[in-house]
Amino acid sequence: MKLYIIFTLTFLPVIAFAQTFTRPEIERAEAMAKTVTIIRDKWGVPHIYAKTDAAVVFGLMYSQCEDNFKGIERNYLDQLGRQAEVDGENSLYTDVQLQLIADSTDAIKDYKASDPGFKKLMDAFADGINYYLYKHPQVKPLVFKRFEPWYALMFTDGSVAATETGGINLAETKDFYAGEGEKLGTIINKPANLYDAVNERETGSNGFAISPSRSASGHALLYINPHVPFYFRSEVELVSNEGLHAYGAVTWGQFFIYQGFNEHCGWMHTSSYADVGDLYAEKMVKKEGKWYYEYDGSLKPVTARKLMLHVKKDNRLEQKNIIGYYTHHGPVLGSRNGNWLSLRANNRSYNALLESWLITKANTLADYKKAMELVSNTSNSTVYADDKGNIIFWYGNYIPKRNPSFDWSLPVDGSTSATEWLGVHQLKDIITDMNPATGWIQNCNSTPYTASGVSSPDKKKYPVYMAPDGENYRALTAIKLLKNANHITLDDLIAKGYDHYLAVFDDLLPPLFKAYNNAPDSVKQSLAEPVELLRQWDRRSAANSVATTLAIEWGTLMMRIMPPPQTSEQSTFITQRVKKLSQTDGRQQLDFLAEVLKSLQSRFGSWKIEWGTINRYQRPADGTTFDDKLPSIPVGATGSGFGQLPSFQSRTANTQKRYGYSGNSFVAAVEFGPRIKAKSIITGGQSFDPASKNFTDQAQGFIDGKFKDVLFYKSDVLKHVQKIYHPGD
Repeated sequence: MKLYIIFTLTFLPVIAFAQTFTRPEIERAEAMAKTVTIIRDKWGVPHIYAKTDAAVVFGLMYSQCEDNFKGIERNYLDQLGRQAEVDGENSLYTDVQLQLIADSTDAIKDYKASDPGFKKLMDAFADGINYYLYKHPQVKPLVFKRFEPWYALMFTDGSVAATETGGINLAETKDFYAGEGEKLGTIINKPANLYDAVNERETGSNGFAISPSRSASGHALLYINPHVPFYFRSEVELVSNEGLHAYGAVTWGQFFIYQGFNEHCGWMHTSSYADVGDLYAEKMVKKEGKWYYEYDGSLKPVTARKLMLHVKKDNRLEQKNIIGYYTHHGPVLGSRNGNWLSLRANNRSYNALLESWLITKANTLADYKKAMELVSNTSNSTVYADDKGNIIFWYGNYIPKRNPSFDWSLPVDGSTSATEWLGVHQLKDIITDMNPATGWIQNCNSTPYTASGVSSPDKKKYPVYMAPDGENYRALTAIKLLKNANHITLDDLIAKGYDHYLAVFDDLLPPLFKAYNNAPDSVKQSLAEPVELLRQWDRRSAANSVATTLAIEWGTLMMRIMPPPQTSEQSTFITQRVKKLSQTDGRQQLDFLAEVLKSLQSRFGSWKIEWGTINRYQRPADGTTFDDKLPSIPVGATGSGFGQLPSFQSRTANTQKRYGYSGNSFVAAVEFGPRIKAKSIITGGQSFDPASKNFTDQAQGFIDGKFKDVLFYKSDVLKHVQKIYHPGD
């Protein structure tokens, strides 16, 4: 027997038609819309006011659709495993992974069994989007003609990479389920290569919290700095008469504030590397034409489930049915060394969405902890601050209990009950750093054991799987900036968050200089000027700096020869891996520098090119098609992989110059005094309409770290009104 795809003979036409809704649905939405007021301020930020939480959710989803319906639909095509309906064969096995991991049937069951009050929020979520589609028949969705309330239960935590695969890569899933002539149980694949995921997609963020003892005002401060693909989230304010008053970033298609604050507390989520999912190596046996796997000396039958997918081919949809396989551990995602690999994880749950909503509603530390005690967020660590002066760091949230004698970073033996999970850790048991004596907390996706200097948690008290002890250069910079800082103002915190120091070159450049000193005279002569520029460089990126150009172009070549990590945990050991990289043969390091000079000379007519000349901000109408001939803005920042706190990840895209595509998004600094004081900035602008004044009105502030004042109180919002309306007006 082979793994197989069943091809149906039916081709379904791709037909664009207007959305249809029943009269009761329309009347319900119209009645809800009348209870919602949206005020767009001068920056285009929507401030949504209503009597009930459900009405606010309705207004939020409507306003999101106004700004970026395409982004909402794209996120749900991803979460529901339906991207191939738009993108064709290239997305088929991404869809297979997602449909194996998260079963929509379970989400529907959760919706039907949900608390009536929470069900109202999911109903309002769908109604808000559907009412927008009803009022805008000219909008032609790629796939979804209507949104269902249970969709919200398929996308529950707002993270840029919310799906846990345990380290299985897409090629392994494709090899397993396409078969490619291999027999089940005999496919041998290489371990997952995480290089692309680590280096091509931003997964990092920065969160800082400052205690009253360190702030100039005597109030706690919070710095919110996620690194995600540009335009990934919107900036909003939500206010109801049911205790909701929160401000911050919302991921397209979700109805909770992912990173933000209210009058009393604030939260910054960063990507966690806590081990939250595990691969089980299953020992397979074929018996009487059926597949079984060994478990505690007996055989258990494999469960099969038919996945029905549709793949765009030309202008039609081709239906493909794939048989998905499951053990009691979870879906089978691939195979290595003759064993099937099944995944145990918690990628989708009712409690995960509920936790996200309760965090949005939390007004006290007790409220916030009650939400987190659901321990259902699989993706995030949290930096927290409040108006009582508390600052706290929790590393992870949902963390399974395990037998610590096993190495859980690798696939474990699925044939024994000794590797079964032993429940889930309670909130009080996970790594926590509360009100450290040092008075500051930093989290830059590295080890929690340096989060607050000498006051950091003791790693001896926690099992290894709770957190890898890997450090990165952003964390080193943050520690250096915070450990001796006092009387910190809101503007000081923003300035520190925008510090341009590139700490990676503290380790990379000295070996290069040593190699240069030992090089033949002919090499010294050819590289004398660029090496001297690098020697004199202060290791801060700047738009007018030639040294920055040389360092980034050379550093990029160096990073490419760094062996890729084999597990997600290994990927956190950045400083350790770079120090090994710096031991690269000196001749190769000098050859890379010569290659950079040659490349710059060829591309620009000179190697003496200032960084801002080639590193640019541009916002195309479609968000992706950059053009050297169109206006753009020089940018001094770089990607965070070089140790810079603010991130501006750039690359060429059929262009000579480099253009930013990922990094800083919604960034905010908050002071929790008797009256909230906050400043924020967003990538480019709130609007997705190139004709709008809010398309790039924040671009220069985003580049320079010059934040706008947050209009948190309605009296301030009313002083800067651009538009007041009800959904559907």
